[in-house]
Parts: sequence; structure tokens; C-alpha cells
Amino acid sequence: MPKYTDLFYKRYAAGSLSSAKIIVPIIVDLLKPESVVDVGCGIGTWLSIYRKLGIHDVLGIDGDYVNQDSLLFPKSNFLALDLNQPPRLDRTFDLVQSLEVAEHLTEDRAEAFVDFLTGLGPAVLFSAAIPGQPGNYHVNTQWPDYWQSKFKARGFLTLDCIRREVWKNKEVAWWYAQNTLLFIKAEELPLNARLNAIWPDSRDLPLKLRHPKWYGVLLLKIFGLTLLAASLLFTLFN
Repeated sequence: MPKYTDLFYKRYAAGSLSSAKIIVPIIVDLLKPESVVDVGCGIGTWLSIYRKLGIHDVLGIDGDYVNQDSLLFPKSNFLALDLNQPPRLDRTFDLVQSLEVAEHLTEDRAEAFVDFLTGLGPAVLFSAAIPGQPGNYHVNTQWPDYWQSKFKARGFLTLDCIRREVWKNKEVAWWYAQNTLLFIKAEELPLNARLNAIWPDSRDLPLKLRHPKWYGVLLLKIFGLTLLAASLLFTLFN
């Protein structure tokens, strides 16, 4: 997994924060968590919103390359780990979160990473880049059913209860709107009336989706390549 700089986190901070302000209240309302761990937390934009909603038992996990002076939550709540080989922790959390992280790990680490997430708690808010999604060091882009099968093998059900709520929300970055799913341990589902009511409809929703804004990004890329090719041709023949 590459080392990310302050510039990388600042580049995505605005979109991450605006998305968190919309999605975090939804997931908190559904699960009422008292503790949250964010695996691949960066500087903690999402955890800062959980804390604003009164959840102070939080842990942010990321590489030792994260500048802890830039954290948006207390340094004492940060744990530096190599996500390629994360150890098993000695506690669990009500909610585990890992957003747009798994695609940065090579495919041979996917099983261990899902083991790590599911070992941290009974509910996992998860998103990962799909094939063709632009980004830095995307080495394992997969459709959601790839991840669904891995969570299912560990006794977790898939609830598509976030995307329907935020799909058209302009404050939510399109990659979160496109990819965010909730995986919950099967035995936990009957204990939550809200999720239990959502589950029947969620089972029939298609997982493989591309957000309309993805096509806009693709068109811009094609346009940029076309201009580059035209410029090269002009240089060669003039």
C-alpha cells in the first residue's frame, strides 16, 4: 500500500467531509452505535462527524505515514498499522467503517482485510472502487458482489440502505454514493427493527451500479486525451 501525503488528504478532504455530514447521521440513526472504528481513516474527516454527533469512543486506523498533527480527532485515538498485515485487536466496536480503502490493497490481501474488518465488529460500513473508477494506486477494483461474497462467507448480510438515500445528493461525492454498502452479522439483523424492515427490499436491489457522474469523469478524460493527441499531431506535422 502506498504512502499518502498531506496533499493527497487535502485534495479529497472537502468531498469527504461533505459526504460524511450526510451519510454519518443516516448510519447513526440506523445503528445507534456507541463506538466506531474507521479503518483507513486518513486525517479523520468521518470520525470528526461521529464525534460531533456525540460518539467519542472512536478509533482511527491508518498507516504511520499519516501526519498526526493534521488529525481531526485526538491523537490518542489513532492507531498506526500496516493494513497489508493488520493484527487482530483485543476489542470490538459497534460500527466498523472502511471507505474507499480495499482497492488500494493487492488482491492477495483481500481475504485477510475482510477478516480484519469482520473481526472488529458486527456491522461494517464499506465501500471500494469498482472497475474503471479513477484514483491513485487502485490495484484491486472489483464490483460489489466480489466483496459481498467475502462478507457472506463470514456470516454477514448485505444491506443496500445508504445508496438509495444519497444517490442524488450533490453534497455526497459520487464514489461514496455509488459504492457504500452496509454489511451486518446475520444474527444481529433481527435485533434491529429498522434494518430488519429494510432487509427484504435490500435483497432485490442490483449491486453493480455506475453513478452518472462517473460518465462525466470518463468524458473529461477522453476529451483530455483527444486534445493531447491533437496537440502531438500538430507538433509532428508543423
